[in-house]
Amino acid sequence: ITSPLAQAAAQYASTREPFPPTLDASSIQLIRADTAAPNDNDTSSCTATVASFAGGCFWGIQQAYDDEPGVLATCVGYTQGDTVYPSYAEVCSEETGHTEACLVVFDPAKVSYARLAEVMFGRIDDPTMLNRVGKDRGTQYRTGLYAHSDEQLGLAKEAYDKENRMWRTSGRTVMTEVKRADLFWPAEEEHQRYLAKNKNGRC
Repeated sequence: ITSPLAQAAAQYASTREPFPPTLDASSIQLIRADTAAPNDNDTSSCTATVASFAGGCFWGIQQAYDDEPGVLATCVGYTQGDTVYPSYAEVCSEETGHTEACLVVFDPAKVSYARLAEVMFGRIDDPTMLNRVGKDRGTQYRTGLYAHSDEQLGLAKEAYDKENRMWRTSGRTVMTEVKRADLFWPAEEEHQRYLAKNKNGRC
């Protein structure tokens, strides 16, 4: 795993600790310098916050967050499951309980959690479907807002309620999970920024 964000996530997972809600300045600089996302070059005065989102196939949602101004770094992986060091094949077997997710490091002064939740819901054509996004089906494609702090949990609930109100007008309920973030296991290197590396790829 070459990304410092992925390395940091793996380090926390190996000690059975969820990724912390914020990062210090040195960690921000290291992650930002390596990932070189196009949106924000100056991290000298920012405070980075971490959030986790599951919006179906993690290739597409990572690209969406990489394109969002205010996002400093992203890493795709597996979360909310029952086993350690899960592989892509194991997660796809639906036996580990994990969902495909994207870990997002962002500057809250430039992009809000509410906006990041909108990006996730924008990737989901019908969030009232359980374990399904588009043509992808299975428990690994369930959607979720996974909070890294009490404050973020409140924001996640607000984002869910906003989306759910729109669907309730047609008598349907959004099936997106709103939970505290569990351990995040980085996916294999081939899955990191997959669509950026494979121009003809798609979810």
